[in-house]
Amino acid sequence: MSDGIEEQLLVERDGAVAVLTLNRAKQLNALSVALRTQIVKTVREISAADDVRAIVLTGSGRAFSAGVDLKEAGQKGFSLGVGSQASQDMDLAAAFAACPWPVIGAINGFAITGGFELALMCDVLLASSEAKFADTHSRVGLMPVWGLSQKLPRIIGASRAKELSLTGNYLDAETAERWGLVNRVYAPDELLPAAKKLAAEMPGVEGGLLKRMKAAIDDGLALPLPEALKMEIERGSKNNSAVTPAAAEESRKTAMARGREQAG
Repeated sequence: MSDGIEEQLLVERDGAVAVLTLNRAKQLNALSVALRTQIVKTVREISAADDVRAIVLTGSGRAFSAGVDLKEAGQKGFSLGVGSQASQDMDLAAAFAACPWPVIGAINGFAITGGFELALMCDVLLASSEAKFADTHSRVGLMPVWGLSQKLPRIIGASRAKELSLTGNYLDAETAERWGLVNRVYAPDELLPAAKKLAAEMPGVEGGLLKRMKAAIDDGLALPLPEALKMEIERGSKNNSAVTPAAAEESRKTAMARGREQAG
């Protein structure tokens, strides 16, 4: 198989769920310029689609992603699509931040440095028991620019984030779950079905409301709590005032039926 741009990212549709698979297994799904460009293009297309409600992002082979393709960078120089090097065509962080649909990361193996940052761009993380996370920026003389130094301490706490980033040590899946980095850990062959199942549950929420709920959480995290609570009241009141009594009753019945089904 060639390493052409069309084949570096596989795109599958499963109903309202788009499954994106990084497909450079021999290179541990290293993020080449071509792969990053294809990811950004695809995420933007999905963001604008009206028949998609969720994305699952995973990797082929034994890695989720080993990070930026250092071999390519050594030949062509680093071009990360941010700051003074900005190239919108491969700005992963901006593309995922602008995506209105939830992104579930199915971390199937190694998520290293830039690959770790790519995982942190997802809204929900599930992991294989074989997954391992590491921030080796400092080991190769670099600093993060895709959000790791700011997102990671907000998820697992500053002390644990410093331990990982200042040592470059690997974090196994079970510890990642205990620290709150991933929601659940699965056997390798159960990971992708679990991610697809979770993603398929999200389209049950009306598309506009799904976008507004995700945006409320993301936007609120960037604000001090008092301001975030004020934002919630403003947005919630605007949304709720448009719900008719008949629609509320229908939604109540649907929610109760689903609750009974889940409760067994």
